[in-house]
Amino acid sequence: MDPYVVVASGFRAGWRALRLDVRSTAHANIPRRGPAILASNHVGYLDFCFVALAPPPPRRRVRFLARDDFFEGRVVGGALRAMQQIPVDVHGDPTTAFAAAEAALARGEVVGVHPEGTISPSFVPRRGRTGTVRLALRTGAPIVPVAVWGSQRLLTKWQPKRLRTGACVSVRYGEPWHPPADVPPAVSTAELMRRIGDLLAREQAAYPQQPRDAEDRWWLPAHLGGTAPTPEEAERRLREQAAARRAARRDGTGAD
Repeated sequence: MDPYVVVASGFRAGWRALRLDVRSTAHANIPRRGPAILASNHVGYLDFCFVALAPPPPRRRVRFLARDDFFEGRVVGGALRAMQQIPVDVHGDPTTAFAAAEAALARGEVVGVHPEGTISPSFVPRRGRTGTVRLALRTGAPIVPVAVWGSQRLLTKWQPKRLRTGACVSVRYGEPWHPPADVPPAVSTAELMRRIGDLLAREQAAYPQQPRDAEDRWWLPAHLGGTAPTPEEAERRLREQAAARRAARRDGTGAD
């Protein structure tokens, strides 16, 4: 059997076991054929599977760019390889991943990206990197902005690694967008993140669940009354974490 189908079925079985309420809105905005780039915000480790698998069938296969060290584990790495996700060295040279994504789009495939580059622990979209826009400009593929919300309640950065049950995870797909060729990539990237942010605000406003108590407010951003780190606090910690990872790689010791 097709490995992608097997792993995708496993993810969806996991959703049922965790009693997740997975919702997909405006998935008709994903082009039915031809290349496309799904550009999503990033709040949890499982975002890629929700963005790829939330739409009802027939759904298109999505090849997400994922951090290369995730491919090293036997279970997680095996699943990523089976679904033909694309490893990217987020703390080194991303050109190999960029070339693989460009080749996939040239074949008419769908590529998934997180323009922020890593999970936003504040749950507020970070400043985007220009690679998504540059990929669209090089290939002519439209960018479909995507907002995912609720996945941070399952597995996310700086929280205990335990799967939680009963959460709603909602995914909203925006209208396909072609960044203008005569606009600098940095400006178009800011526009892309604005579109993603607008979609996310709609999902947050419509989200059907609320924290159980004060302790459970960790998954809400500070501006919505939650106890997640502010964007400024999160950026400071992310810079420290990235510096530690780079130093560990130089020393050959690895990093968490």
